[in-house]
Amino acid sequence: MLENLRAALLVPDIRKRVGFVLFAFAAFVFMIHVQLPDVDEKTWQQMLAGGTFYNFLGFLSGGALQKLSIIAMGITPYINASIIMQLMTVVLPQLEEMAKKGGEEGRKKISQYTRWLTIVLAVVQATTMANAMRVNHVFYDSSWQFTVYAVIAFVSGTLFLMWLGEQITDKGIGNGVSLIIFIGIVLRYPTYVQQTIQAGQKEGLNVLGLVLFTAIALFTIVSIIFMYQGQRRIPVQQARRVVGRKMFAGRSSFIPLRLNNSGVISIIFAISILLLPQQALSWFQHSQVAPSYVHLGFLEFPTNTTAVALAFQTYFSPNSFLYNLAYFVLVVIFTFFYSSIVVNVKDVADNLKKSGSFIPGIRPGAPTEEYIRRILLRITTVAAVYLGLLAILPSTLQRGLGVTTFYLGSTSLLIVVGVALDTMTQIEARLAMRDYKGFIKR
Repeated sequence: MLENLRAALLVPDIRKRVGFVLFAFAAFVFMIHVQLPDVDEKTWQQMLAGGTFYNFLGFLSGGALQKLSIIAMGITPYINASIIMQLMTVVLPQLEEMAKKGGEEGRKKISQYTRWLTIVLAVVQATTMANAMRVNHVFYDSSWQFTVYAVIAFVSGTLFLMWLGEQITDKGIGNGVSLIIFIGIVLRYPTYVQQTIQAGQKEGLNVLGLVLFTAIALFTIVSIIFMYQGQRRIPVQQARRVVGRKMFAGRSSFIPLRLNNSGVISIIFAISILLLPQQALSWFQHSQVAPSYVHLGFLEFPTNTTAVALAFQTYFSPNSFLYNLAYFVLVVIFTFFYSSIVVNVKDVADNLKKSGSFIPGIRPGAPTEEYIRRILLRITTVAAVYLGLLAILPSTLQRGLGVTTFYLGSTSLLIVVGVALDTMTQIEARLAMRDYKGFIKR
């Protein structure tokens, strides 16, 4: 990999693209420090301390949320809009037809719909955040005019990141949105290292726990690489063809089915569903209204919002068994759901039949579809269990080893490793294209 990177930097075109990506990263870091005015930072930090969902968003934004920058929402609305449009493409026949047969024009229309949906989601999220900050007295100016100003600033920051991501995709290397999330995550690691050192100086460094934590992190990264690049190759044989007076022998190939077809989407879906109600109820946890309960025998049930918030925080906190069990189950469910969307087994079987290809020992048509579906079910089961364990094990082991200052989440590891592998794959593809063109010229 390092040899390919060194060779790529010797190519002027690739070197220019890598330079543009680094320039975009610098612009992203600069925007992190463009803060919203009239903010009570002490109150804001207290509000962040009580909200796990805010901490999750802040982690993906490179610390922009902690600083309350104008890009505090990060690129999250665009990611949600892209996921929604991808799901709607499967549900709505018009969008499916546009994506499959519309060509470049159809893809442009879907991209335009995604941008409009991003604006809608960004306005909703920014309005919710700004109102919560106003209610909790984060803003010195509690007027509705300043709240509208904050909403406009947050939405503008997200749209800037969306535009920056598209520029990276066009003029740089790799997927621009993924790279923005990548740099946002990586920027947080120096802070975690500093916090770990400071905690070690105050409380004494837990050397054994830190060594085991590092070993587990390295093992997790290796397992993610294996799972990300793992494939189940289904052999395919093409029938012999007669063209004119010539007969062409059949060719052998394969259908590559990835082990992890859902990527990081299933974990993002699961953690969003778990953290959103927790964040909403945390706003009522410190309410002046006293909690009230109704007693039925030896059981008691909350009857107002304050009581519900306290019960939720007690029995469904991120460290609780119920939370981790729900997290695991949701990741498994969403992995199966998203994998069924990404891999359309019926289309694969139909395309094989139309091209005159077949799987050895399997009849074309419905038997081929059923055979591929069984294989996909088996490999998706392995991926779903792996992702479910990956979602809950890092934080659990982290607390067990006593290393609580270095956040190592499954989502961040999947994104960092996946984006790095995708970017290197694109660099290798550009190098191969350059060598091929040079061969043609000679």
